[in-house]
Amino acid sequence: MTRSEWIQLGYLVAAVCFILALKGLSSPKTARYGNFIGAGGAILAVVVTCFYPNMSNWPLIIGSVVLGTAIGVPAARAVPMTAIPQMVAAFNGVGGAAAALVAVADFRTHSNAGWAVALAVVFSTAVGFISFTGSCITFGKLQEIMTTRPVLVPGGRFISFGLLAALVVLVGVVIGTGSVPALAALAVVGLIFGVMLVLPVGGADMAIVISLLNSFTGLAVAASGAVLRNTLLIVAGTLVGASGALLTHLMSQAMGRSIGNIMFGAFTSKAVTAGAGAASDRSVRTGTVDDIAILLAYSRKVVVVPGYGLAVAQAQHTVRELADLLESKGVEVSYAIHPVAGRMPGHMNVLLAEANVPYEQLKEMDEVNPEFARTDVVVVVGANDVVNPAAREDASSPIYGMPILDVDAAQHVVFLKRSMRPGFAGIENELLFGDKTTMLFGDAKDTLTKLVGAVKSA
Repeated sequence: MTRSEWIQLGYLVAAVCFILALKGLSSPKTARYGNFIGAGGAILAVVVTCFYPNMSNWPLIIGSVVLGTAIGVPAARAVPMTAIPQMVAAFNGVGGAAAALVAVADFRTHSNAGWAVALAVVFSTAVGFISFTGSCITFGKLQEIMTTRPVLVPGGRFISFGLLAALVVLVGVVIGTGSVPALAALAVVGLIFGVMLVLPVGGADMAIVISLLNSFTGLAVAASGAVLRNTLLIVAGTLVGASGALLTHLMSQAMGRSIGNIMFGAFTSKAVTAGAGAASDRSVRTGTVDDIAILLAYSRKVVVVPGYGLAVAQAQHTVRELADLLESKGVEVSYAIHPVAGRMPGHMNVLLAEANVPYEQLKEMDEVNPEFARTDVVVVVGANDVVNPAAREDASSPIYGMPILDVDAAQHVVFLKRSMRPGFAGIENELLFGDKTTMLFGDAKDTLTKLVGAVKSA
């Protein structure tokens, strides 16, 4: 076999690894192995590329690999579970920008390659830079270094339409003339449009935005592969783009809303002020750890609803310990998983898998909702918006129409929260004031640890 044939064979093996990785990532049981397979495929692809004939700039290539490894490995190992969504957003943005820059660099040296290559270049440039700045705004909202509420720029709707029209015009200019300055202008417009695209989206919808931007990055990579005539980039980018688009569609269906409503609903909805639904003069029922321990120990069926607060407190191992203890007393325990609980798709699945919670105990929303009416106690740990009845009852609410976990149908609801602060959507939760609800304030891990001790002696 010639060197070129060996390279193509290596790319084929890498592509198969990516496909197997996606298959593995489709289930919490096999996600770890899928991740290893995908990483192995990426390493193989990089190594195989180094054997291309006439490869040059070795100091730059080696230096980039060393620098990327020096940044990526410590960052991935040090990042806390609560910051995984931010890390995903940051890495996704870097990937989009990289794909766009590669396409731009190649176009500068092959500006006369034809309209098909020019089309791939403008697509990669526009989508890649939109993904980059969109991911930066997503990172800012997830990290809460900017407001998590929808940000409506005055005349934002018209600005966005104007930017979209400019993108279309510049695409035509670049394809028709091969103008590098027009391509640079396209890049700038794409950067601005990415900001305007994500700013109006509220914090409760960030999980879907991450998935959508991930799809954008995959498509940009595929387009860059077309520019470079690299089959592996086309395959890998298409896989990421298609899987991201499918996940975005499934998640929007789970929320009962269209992609258009999620991305642009803020332009047509009524403004919700910070004080809307405020309940500073209302009281809630609080309980003691001993009271809740007795309630749990003598229940027949308990459902745990995990949320972002569980990740913040790093209490996944403690909640597993409490569940095991209740099961030893004959209590049936399961976990209700909302599709958008946390800050990214599958956040709660990853969190509970880290604590080795049996996969069979994880119940999806459609499966667990009918069971709440037969549930004695629901323990909500750090979740808020995904159990908020306003999604069913308040047409003015920004989460109206989103399917929720019907925990209010259970006999008792126990809320573990640090304070009465609203959830990520920034709205009040009427469930906190319900007759069935008991509040336990404090750090989730500390409260769960006390509950474990109290249940043991109940």
